[in-house]
This record gives sequence, C-alpha cells and structure tokens, in this order.
Amino acid sequence: MKPIRALIVDDEVPARRRILKLLRSDPGVTVAGEAGSGADAVRRVRELRPDLVFLDVQMPDLDGFEVLEALSGEPLPLIVFVTAFDKHALRAFEVHALDYLLKPFDDERFETTLARAKDRLRLEAAGEAAERMLALLAERQSASGDNAGSGSATRLLVRSHGRVEFVDVNTIDWIEADSVYVKLHLGRDNHLLRDSLKSLESRLPPARFLRVHRSTIVNVERIRELEPYFHGESILVLADGTRLKVSRTYAERVRRALEGR
Repeated sequence: MKPIRALIVDDEVPARRRILKLLRSDPGVTVAGEAGSGADAVRRVRELRPDLVFLDVQMPDLDGFEVLEALSGEPLPLIVFVTAFDKHALRAFEVHALDYLLKPFDDERFETTLARAKDRLRLEAAGEAAERMLALLAERQSASGDNAGSGSATRLLVRSHGRVEFVDVNTIDWIEADSVYVKLHLGRDNHLLRDSLKSLESRLPPARFLRVHRSTIVNVERIRELEPYFHGESILVLADGTRLKVSRTYAERVRRALEGR
C-alpha cells in the first residue's frame, strides 16, 4: 500500500508540531502539508487531496465542522477531529469522522487512531480496485445498449454485503452526500458509493435526476408533491412519503422541471 498522505490542521503551532513528530515516526505516512486556519484547511484539502486529515475543531474564521460544510459535495479524506473539548465528540461522529482525539492524548492513543486509518484506507483501496475493473465492463456493456453516446450511466457499481454488484439507476429514489461517499436510496435498501455528488450528477440521466440541494439529488419519477416551506425553501414529498428539503439555490430549477412534467 502506498504511503498515506496526511494533512495537519490546527491554529496552534505546538499542536501541529506534536502531530507532525508522531506522523514522521511512521514510515507508512507522508505529511502532505499543514494549515493554521479553517479557510486555509479548505484550500489545502482541495489542493493536496490528502488521504487523512487531523482537524482541530476550534479555529479562527472557520471551525472544523464549518471546514467540512465548505467541502460538502466534494470527495473528502478521512477525518480525525482533534480538540481539547469533549463536548464536540457526538457531533464529530454524526459527520462520520474516523476518530476523535481529545487533547492531551498520549502516543498510544494516537497510534491506535493511525492504525484505524490504515485499516480503513486499505479496505477502501481493495474495494476501489474491484470497482474500477468492473466499471470497465459496465462501460462496454452500456456502450452497446440503447443509451450509447448519451453520456449517462445506466448502471452503477456498488459494494453490498462483501460483494460488488450493479444497480440500475432507474431504481434509485434519491441520493444524498455522506462524508466521502454518496448514499443511494432504493426503497428500503441503500448503498454507499465512494464518489462525490457533483461527479455522480454528471453521469446520471439529466432528464430523470434533479439536484434539489447541495447534498441531495432526486429521481423526478418519485416526486409526489412540492410543499412551500420557510424563507424561499420548499419540501419535496416522494411517493414513499420521504420528505426532502429544496434549497433556495435550486428552487426555481425544481419548479421548472415539475411544470415541464
């Protein structure tokens, strides 16, 4: 496995130096860079595309959670929150952080976290290799089908119960961003796909799938009604009763799409 590329984000220099020292003692890790503020962290993540980020919670301009919000819809690295306050722990895991390091932490606790990161990345690398191989097959099969040349995917490859299988895009009800993944909702089932919402949107049939929020895409065939909400926002109600918020950014596009139908 290639070395893990890590980014250290903390507004306190001593804190960055401590993590830097611990990472440099591991030959399986390369420190890609450092950031001293939330805004700098957003820029560095986009620029460096690290595998792993040690992210302080309380920083100037943007805190750690706001950094993730700024990167919403983009491919995200594994996140380890680092903070002196345990009150943020629950929220950290709600945003699917890999781990939560409470300052001051000892070397053993840090090594445990790093080992978890290595295990997760190793599993993801193996799964992605399988997906790439099967994706070639899917592309060839799609090219010979009715949608040849349309630029839209007819099937997606997902991992399910240890296997890799195809999902017909027409069976998807809606899609949401979920950390470094997107979650496909199909009735009572759902599947995780390691991709960004923006990338997946570009590969879906535009006549069938509609972006309604920065973190949500909906199959228009599943829409039952549109309800007004507050401050220019709306609520989409799907055929199964699922309620999804439509942000002001996408409200007019959604209304036009529904009127056209």
